[in-house]
Amino acid sequence: MFRTALRNVLAHKARLLMTVLAVMLGVAFVSGTLVFTNTLSAALEKQSAKGFDHVDVAVTPDFKEAEGDKVGEVQELTRALVDDSARVPGAAQAIGIVTGFTAIADRDGKLIGNGFQSQGGNYWGTEDPRYPLVGGHAPKGEGEILIDSATAERTGYEVGDTVRMSVDGPVLEPVIAGIFTTDDGNVAAGGSLTLFDTASAQKLFGKAGTFDEIAVKAKDGVSQAALRAQLEKALPSGVVQTTTGAELADEQAETIASSMSGLKQGLLVFAGIALFVGTFIIANTFTMLVAQRTRELALMRAVGASRRQVTRSVLIEAFVVGAVAAVAGLLAGVGIGVGLRSLMGTLGATVPDGPLVVSPGTIGTAFAVGVLVTMLAAWLPGRRAAKIPPVAAMSSVHAKATTKSLVLRNTLGALFSAAGVAVVLAATTMKGSDGQAPMGIGAVLLITGVFILTPLLSRPLIAAAAPVLRVFGMPGKLARQNSVRNPRRTAATASALMIGLTLITGMTVAAGSLQKSIDKMAAAAIEADYVVSMRNGNALSPDVERKLRQTDGVTATSPMRTAVSRIDGRTEYLTGVNGATFDDLTEFETLSGAFEVGGTRVVADEATAKAYGWKAGSSFTVAYEDGRKQKLTVAGLYQGNDMMSGIMIDTATLAPHESEPADMMVMVKTADGASGAVKESLEKALGTNPGIQVQDRKDLSNEIAQMFTLMLNMLYGLLAMAVIVAVLGVINTLAMSVFERSREIGLLRAIGLDRKGIKRMVRLESLVISLFGGVLGIGLGVFFGWAAGELMGTRMATYELVLPWGRMAVFLLLAALVGVLAALWPARRAARLNMLQAIKAE
Repeated sequence: MFRTALRNVLAHKARLLMTVLAVMLGVAFVSGTLVFTNTLSAALEKQSAKGFDHVDVAVTPDFKEAEGDKVGEVQELTRALVDDSARVPGAAQAIGIVTGFTAIADRDGKLIGNGFQSQGGNYWGTEDPRYPLVGGHAPKGEGEILIDSATAERTGYEVGDTVRMSVDGPVLEPVIAGIFTTDDGNVAAGGSLTLFDTASAQKLFGKAGTFDEIAVKAKDGVSQAALRAQLEKALPSGVVQTTTGAELADEQAETIASSMSGLKQGLLVFAGIALFVGTFIIANTFTMLVAQRTRELALMRAVGASRRQVTRSVLIEAFVVGAVAAVAGLLAGVGIGVGLRSLMGTLGATVPDGPLVVSPGTIGTAFAVGVLVTMLAAWLPGRRAAKIPPVAAMSSVHAKATTKSLVLRNTLGALFSAAGVAVVLAATTMKGSDGQAPMGIGAVLLITGVFILTPLLSRPLIAAAAPVLRVFGMPGKLARQNSVRNPRRTAATASALMIGLTLITGMTVAAGSLQKSIDKMAAAAIEADYVVSMRNGNALSPDVERKLRQTDGVTATSPMRTAVSRIDGRTEYLTGVNGATFDDLTEFETLSGAFEVGGTRVVADEATAKAYGWKAGSSFTVAYEDGRKQKLTVAGLYQGNDMMSGIMIDTATLAPHESEPADMMVMVKTADGASGAVKESLEKALGTNPGIQVQDRKDLSNEIAQMFTLMLNMLYGLLAMAVIVAVLGVINTLAMSVFERSREIGLLRAIGLDRKGIKRMVRLESLVISLFGGVLGIGLGVFFGWAAGELMGTRMATYELVLPWGRMAVFLLLAALVGVLAALWPARRAARLNMLQAIKAE
C-alpha cells in the first residue's frame, strides 16, 4: 500500500501541484512570521542589554500612595542621594539621569523621527561613559547641546551648527557642541537623542534639582547583588527603589518578548486563515482524486485490501504532499523573514543588526503545520472512499450523494447557522468587551453553518445568474449546468474565496463606520477652528496659550489642563479650562443646569455625576495636589464623549494649587475661521516649532482616517494571502474538472462547439463560482460589520453604520477578476484537448 501511494503521488504530480502551493503559502506565512519575530526579538534584546553596560544597580523614586485627602506623589531623587550613592563602598560611580521629550528639526524645519522617538537627556559632567563623544566637547549651558551620530548623519548637522528645537513649546536655537554614539533603541528606530548639561536638562524638563534615575556602577569584584544591598542600607527606605542591571535586562527582554508576542499572534492569525482556506483546496483535491480512482480502489478492496489500508494509502499520499509543501514553505518562510526585515528598513524603521534566527521550534512548527493540515484535510475523502462497497464502486452507483446524507448535511448547516446568528445577535446587546468573546464564537458558528449549507445555497444563487448567462448562448448554459452539477465541489471552491471576502468586507464596514462616528464626535464636541498640541502628546508650556491669545486674528483661546485631585477619598482628574471662552469653543449637550465654568462653579459629565451622586446645584469638597481644599458647586451636567469628559474647572481657580501647570492642548478660535493663511500665521506665532502641531477639524479627521487607512491596508495585505490561496483553489478545481470531463468536452467538440466556445464555457463556470463565493462573503461581511458596530455603539454615542457601497462593488469585481484569471490555464487546456483522444478517455 505504501508503494501504491507513492506511485499515485508521482502519477498525479501536476494535479497535486496546486495543493502543494496552497499548503506551502500557509507554511511560509507561519515560518516567516516566526523567523522575523525571533530575529527581531534577538536583535532588540542584544541591543537593549548593551544599554545596561554602565548600570549595575538603578535607583528610582518610590511612589507614595494616595490616602485620605492627599494625592499620590512620586518621591524626589536629589543630588544628595546621588552623592550618597557614589559614597557607598562598592560603588565606582553614580550618575544622575534626567530624561524628557525634545523635538529637534532637520535643515528643512521638519521634526526628526516621530514624536515618541524624539528624546532628550543629560550629559553627566565633562565625560559621560554612557555617550562616547566622536567630536566636539561636553555641553555648557542652555545654548549648547549634543546630538547622536545617527541624527547627525541623517541631517548633515556638524559641530558648530545652530539647530531649532523645543521641549514643551517655546523654540530654542542652541549650537551643537558635540556628537556622540549610543545604543539607544529609539535612535536605532529612526528617532533622535539630544543631550544638555545636567542643570539645563533639569530646568528645561521641569525637574529642577531632581533626577529621574540614578545609575550606579560597581567596583571591580563587587557583585550587583552586593552593591544593591549596600545601597538599600545607605539610602532612605520609602523614598527609593533599587533594581539590578541584570533584572533591568530581564525586564526589558520580557517587555520585548511581550511586544513581539502581540505582533507574532496577529501575523499567525492571518497565517491560520490562509491555512484554513487551504484546507478546502486540499479536501477538494483529494476528493476529486479519490473519485477518479474509485474503480482502482474498488479493485484493491476486491483483492483483499481492507478499509483501513485504503484510508491509509490516501493519508500516505497526503503525508508526502504535506512534507514537500512544508520543506518548500520553510525555505520560502526564511525568505519572507528576511524580506520583512528589509521592508522595515525601507519604511524608515531601523532594525538592529543581528543574525537570522531559524530556531528548531520554527522548523518543527513548519513541518507540523504542513503535514498535519494536509493529512487532516485528506482524511475525510480517504475515509469516504474506503466506505464505498467494491461492487458499487465498479458500477459507479456511489456517484450521487444519498438523500439521507444531504438532509443530514442541510439540517446540521441550518442548526449551526441559526445558533451563530442567535449568539451574534445576543452579543450585540452586551456592553463593550463583554460581547467580544460571544461574538467571536457566533461568527465561527455562522461561517461553519454557511459553509455546510453552501451546496444547498449554490443552486438558487447560481440559477439567479441564468438570465445573464443566456446572453452567451450554449457556453453560458453549459457553464451554469457544470456549476451546479457537483454542488459540494462548487461549495468548497467558493467557500475559500467567501472566507477571505467576509473578513475584508467586515473590517471595511466596521472601520468606515468607526471613522464616521469619530468625525461626528469631533464635529459635535469642538467648535474651535484649531487645536494646538505637542506632536508626541506631552504637555504644552502655558506660554503657548499666552502667545496664541496675543496673536492677531485670534478671538478666543482655552487650554485643556489636567490636574490630579482627591474627592470623597477617590483620585479624580480635573480638566482646567478658560471658563470665559470654553463654551464658545465647544458644543456639549447640557443635560441639566447651566454650562457655566468660573470661580467655584464647575460642570461634570453624566457618568462622573452618577458615580458621585451629583445633580445640578450639588456641592462637594475637592483636595488639590498641594493639599489645600475648596468647596465647589456643580453648575450643570453635560453629555461627555470619548474626546472630552470629566469635571471642568476654571484655570484661574486651579492654577494657584499647581506646582508645574501644563496644558495638554489649546483650542483656538479666529475671526477668519480655518484657512491655510490663518494656520500659517499661528505656526509663525509659535516660532514654526518642530514639536508643535496646529490642526483644524479637517486635520484631526484626516489624522484619524490615516490611521484607519494604514491599518486597513496592512490587513488587506495580510488577507491577500488567503485570497491567493483561494485563487489556487479555483484553478485546481477547474483543472481537475476539465480532466474529469475530457470525454464530455471531446463530444461537445465533435457535435460542433468550437474551441472558443469551450474556453468561454470554462471561464463562465469559473466566473459564476467566484461570484457565488463573493456574494456570500460580502453578505456575511456586512452582517459581521454591522454586529461589530452595534457592540462599539455601546461605548460610542455617535456611532453610525456606514455601508461602503463603492468598496463592496470593488470587492465583487475582485471576485469576478479572480474567476477570470483562475480560468485562463484550465480553459486553454480544455480547448487544446484532442477531440478523438478525449472521446476515447475513460
